[in-house]
Amino acid sequence: MLLAFLDSAGIPLPAGADALLIAIAVTHPSRAWLAASLATTGSLLGFLVLYWLARKGGERYLDKHTTSGRGQRLRTWFQRYGLATVFVPTLSPVPLPTKVFVLCAGALRVPVVHFTVTVLAARLLRFFGLAYLGVRLGEDSHHWIKANALWVTAAALGLVLAAALLLRRFTREKNASS
Repeated sequence: MLLAFLDSAGIPLPAGADALLIAIAVTHPSRAWLAASLATTGSLLGFLVLYWLARKGGERYLDKHTTSGRGQRLRTWFQRYGLATVFVPTLSPVPLPTKVFVLCAGALRVPVVHFTVTVLAARLLRFFGLAYLGVRLGEDSHHWIKANALWVTAAALGLVLAAALLLRRFTREKNASS
C-alpha cells in the first residue's frame, strides 16, 4: 500500500508496487487479493493527493510546468481526450506519463468523483489482473507481462477509443435532437 501510495503521489518507483504485488501473489497466493486491494487503495490515495495539490495550485501551477515542449503536448492531449489520458497510463503496465495528466485533472478542476472512478477502475483492473497472473502463472508472471505489455496497452487504448467514439456519437445525437 505504501509503495503504491508513494509512486502515485509523485515519487517515482517504476514497477515497485507491481513487482511486490506479483511477488506476494506468487509466494502467498491466499494473500494476493488483499495485496491487490491494498495496492489499489494506496495508489488511489496517492493520486488523490497529487490531484488535490494541483487543484489547490490551480492553473498557474500547470502553466508553469506545461508551457512548452512535451509538457504542452501532454496538456493538449488532456484537454482533447480528458480522463482517457489518466485511464490508459494508470491501467497500463508499460511506463507512460501519468503524473502530468493527474496534475491536469486537478488544475483544470475535473470533478473529483469522475477522477476517482477513472483511477479506481484502471487500478482495480491492473492490480487484480497482476494478482491473478501471479497466482495463475507463478514465477512466469514477469515474463508474461514483458511479452504482452504492448498488447495490454493496445487493448486499453482500444477500450478508450471505443468509449470515446460512443461518447462522441451520443453527444452528436443528443445535440441533433436538441
